[in-house]
Amino acid sequence: MISDLRTCLWFNGDGGAAAEFYVSLLPDSRIDHVGRRDSAAAPRVIRMTLGGVPYMILDVPPAEGMPQFTHGPAASISVLTGDQAETDRLWAALTAGGGAESMCGWLTDRFGVLWQIVPEALPRMLESEDRAAAGRAQAAMMQVGKLDIAVLEAAFAGD
Repeated sequence: MISDLRTCLWFNGDGGAAAEFYVSLLPDSRIDHVGRRDSAAAPRVIRMTLGGVPYMILDVPPAEGMPQFTHGPAASISVLTGDQAETDRLWAALTAGGGAESMCGWLTDRFGVLWQIVPEALPRMLESEDRAAAGRAQAAMMQVGKLDIAVLEAAFAGD
C-alpha cells in the first residue's frame, strides 16, 4: 500500500531556495520536512505541499560528484488560476529574476522548472461542444505567452 506519493524534483544545489519561493506563491502551501545529512549540512530532501499537492525536492550540489540533471519540458507544474489577477501575479513572480516566458501559458522559472499558468476559463472553452468557438479560443491561445482571459473569451465569442 502506498502511504506517501509525491512528485520529486531534482535540484543541483538551490533546492532550498526554490522550496521557500514556491511555498510563498500558492495558498495551502508549506514546507513539511527538511532532511539533512547532519545539522550543519544544506538540506538534501525537502518535502513540501504546493496548493495542497505533495512534492519533494532532492537537492544534490555539483560538488558531491553525482550526475547533474536539468528540468525539461516533458514535466511541468500546472496551476489552474481563478481569474486574470491570479494569472498575472503568478506569471510575474515566476518569470522574475531570470525566468523565461514561453507560449500558451508556459514559462520556465529562475530555477529551470517549467510551469503552466492556466486560467480556469480556458479548459471550459477548449472543451466546449461548440467546436468552432473552441477552435477560435485555441488559435488565440497559440498566439500568446501569458494567457489573457479577455482575449480568449473574445476569440471564443467570435469577436
